[in-house]
Amino acid sequence: MSPVVEMTGKDAYLAHFEQLAKRLAGNDPRWLRELRSAAIARFADLDFPTTRHEDWKYTNVAPLTKIMFHPADGAGQAAPLAGDRFPIPFGAAGFDRWVFVDGRFSPKDSQSASGFKPGGVKVASLRQVLESDPDRIEEHVGRCADYRQHAFTALNTAFLEDGAFIDLSESAVVKKPIHLVFVSTGRGEPTVTHPRNLIVAGPGSSATIIEHYIGGSESPPGSYFTNAVTEVIAGEGASIAHYRLQQESEAAYHIGSVHVRQDRDSRFGSHSLAWGARLARIEIRAVLDAVGADCALYGLYLTHGRQHIDHHTVIDHAKPHGTSNELYKGILDGSSRGVFSGRIIVRENAQKTDAHQTNRNLLLSDQALADTRPQLEIRNNDVKCTHGAAIGRLDEEMIFYLRSRGIDLDAARSILTHAFATEVLESIRVDEIRNGFEELLAGWLSGSRNGGATR
Repeated sequence: MSPVVEMTGKDAYLAHFEQLAKRLAGNDPRWLRELRSAAIARFADLDFPTTRHEDWKYTNVAPLTKIMFHPADGAGQAAPLAGDRFPIPFGAAGFDRWVFVDGRFSPKDSQSASGFKPGGVKVASLRQVLESDPDRIEEHVGRCADYRQHAFTALNTAFLEDGAFIDLSESAVVKKPIHLVFVSTGRGEPTVTHPRNLIVAGPGSSATIIEHYIGGSESPPGSYFTNAVTEVIAGEGASIAHYRLQQESEAAYHIGSVHVRQDRDSRFGSHSLAWGARLARIEIRAVLDAVGADCALYGLYLTHGRQHIDHHTVIDHAKPHGTSNELYKGILDGSSRGVFSGRIIVRENAQKTDAHQTNRNLLLSDQALADTRPQLEIRNNDVKCTHGAAIGRLDEEMIFYLRSRGIDLDAARSILTHAFATEVLESIRVDEIRNGFEELLAGWLSGSRNGGATR
């Protein structure tokens, strides 16, 4: 038996990398081999973060490091088809859907409905591009996601093999959402995948992209680990609407990051919706790197039982006349924990910046815990910046008012909880996501009233 089986933590990933390097020797371009080698060396130096690291103060990943996760390598690809083997919510039949199963693109589970025109819009498996046209992505991979500073990004970069590549040429417009679905089947031994997505939006282009992480139908689901990185390069005047849905199995661990670099007058809008996984951490880092860039981040997270969901955001205003707006809300039940840490940076020459940040948390039980840390780092006086945070419970007076109108206690609590989420829900422009999440929230609240039995 391989000695790797006995390893956990950093040593296991270093051993797995040696196996990967041998398997891919001579198959990948030199620049990628060098990038992988540099990333694994940096990961070895950084190691997994601990709660002694300021950015990880409220999230302990030690349980993740004690499990021996084996590379999934598309293990679920061979599973027999039985109708729709991976029921995928939040997507319409007309969406272009690209499905990745246990870390590998699965053509048989995917559908492309809009007939993309050559030269205008390209959607492909990153692995396919690495085989057919690696020069196309060399200048972009690692441009936004800095593996030198972040351990999980370094780990993802070291094991970079597959994911989605979306390439929008100048003025290209994609009218229907592109739905990227990442399925972890949770079959057999604990497995790990490292999806890597690259979105390059040319000047004046626009698209809506849904990045969706789900668990398979295995019951009970096995433990698995998803370590995902997405890079978004928004050219001058480009407009990208990005929806990130974290719907993993509650036996799963999920670490995901989105790294964005924006050019002049570009717009990037993000919605992070998270309600799955045993432990999840989602990071969004956006650099507004030219005049007039606009960034809007919205988030809504639901936790129950002993779930732990952490959102960490950084919006870096590097140039003048940038605008950003950030609103995250958490609904926490059981003995769960929600974490929000948001940082807005305004550089010395980023005058006329207009930036706002808000985090609010609603506690539905006495055992639920919320940690919130909004931060402003302002190095220019000619700006408008605000931030705020709140943690509270349902308003007893409002509950009393609704009950006085003949509404029972459970219904009153649901009405007020839904109202708390409305501000984020109304900002969602994809009807299928908004309507689907509203239905999910109603079921989630019903499960909350019944001790989580329906979830």
